[in-house]
Amino acid sequence: MTPDEFRKNAHELVEWMASYMENVESFPVKSAVKPGEIFNKIPDKPPRKSESFSNFIRDLDEIIMPGITHWQSPDFFAYFPANTSPPSILAEMIIATLGAQCMNWETSPAAAELEEKMMIWLRDMIGLPANFEGVIQDTASTATLSAILTAREKATAFTSNNEGLNAGRILRVYCSEQAHSSIEKGVRISGIGKRNLVKIPVSEDFSMDPEKLKEAIEADKKNGFLPCCVIATIGTTGTTAVDPLKPIGEICSENHIWLHVDAAMAGTALILPEFQWMLFGREYIDSFVFNPHKWMFTNFDCTAFFTKDAESLIRTFEILPEYLKTRTRGQVNDYRDWGIPLGRRFRALKLWSVIRSFGTEGLQEKVRQHIQFAANLKGLILKEKDFEILAPVVINVVCFRYAPAGCDEKKINILNEKLNHLLNDSGKIYLSHTVINGKYTLRMVTGQTNVTFSHVEKAWALILQTARRLKG
Repeated sequence: MTPDEFRKNAHELVEWMASYMENVESFPVKSAVKPGEIFNKIPDKPPRKSESFSNFIRDLDEIIMPGITHWQSPDFFAYFPANTSPPSILAEMIIATLGAQCMNWETSPAAAELEEKMMIWLRDMIGLPANFEGVIQDTASTATLSAILTAREKATAFTSNNEGLNAGRILRVYCSEQAHSSIEKGVRISGIGKRNLVKIPVSEDFSMDPEKLKEAIEADKKNGFLPCCVIATIGTTGTTAVDPLKPIGEICSENHIWLHVDAAMAGTALILPEFQWMLFGREYIDSFVFNPHKWMFTNFDCTAFFTKDAESLIRTFEILPEYLKTRTRGQVNDYRDWGIPLGRRFRALKLWSVIRSFGTEGLQEKVRQHIQFAANLKGLILKEKDFEILAPVVINVVCFRYAPAGCDEKKINILNEKLNHLLNDSGKIYLSHTVINGKYTLRMVTGQTNVTFSHVEKAWALILQTARRLKG
């Protein structure tokens, strides 16, 4: 492709992108293709001769787009959001154009120093103490694994990287029963092992019970185990429950246990002064993660990972072969030593673009609106006698179910599963579900970048109509 051809194709592609953003509501939110349908439309062998970019775009429209679930649709209410925005997309185009490899300061000084500054901006925006330092990772799963590995090394006096875990005491990691599955994956990968992940019972609001945590740690110590890490959650995946950091932190401090906080989605709400209560006890935190790529309008992937013990983090991950030695080592942040990958993308550029384009006040306004939409939706649900709320509405997630009179629990679960599938198969909205105390629960997340309350009202009307028709 020549420079002139690139210009022509790029201009046409930007028109395609802008048109998609303008018309995303016209697409079925959830793809209706069958397994294997896209695969079978793609040729079995690559082309021998060069093909035009226009052919690529044609097949994008005809083959790929029918198989896309539209996460950027304002009718997308499932899972947690994976938001983007125009300033993030534009910055991503620059990132792709530069193609910078940002493993060391010397391989891209601007990338390293912008990343350092962006992490200071984010740290201050969400209210973490000034002694925290940050790094951008790809996902919260990677960040949590990094925290577990660092906790493992500290607990074993930095011997397990060299000698493995066979020689010492058995390590234990603790989280609530509502914690994300990435914690179990991290414990497996770290070598600590799934059987040494202790899941702590929760209170009525689905947050970790500190007394149960204390009891579990004391019992493990008596039995010869070595507690090394507690993972608290701000905004659990199922219900967005918030674990009480202060009592959990006090237990960790008394027992010299690393405290990691997973705030993957809900961490964005910390930019609002009225939600700073979620960080009460922040002085006990050792590491913290949240995802701007979920609810801060910065496209995937962009995870903010913070620690007040960067020295231990670096000591856990640094390896210095001859080909990575530089004259600036020790004077700058070489972020390849702050996590698992060697190769690193220039993610800080899109954060810079988003924060400058929205401004802190613009970001706060958007987040407040989304939280208010959830509160309003809760009000609509409570007006209906055959629907019920199943968990506290903390931020932008509403957990509810259809519960018509005269139906037993088994029948209600079956009805709600059918309702979920009917709604999603309609292509008009997309919801996901969880199970709360044995109850099949619909989850509706009002966090998509361009969602308005009109979209929420339209979705609720469809839910009501579909549910009543289903019962009838």
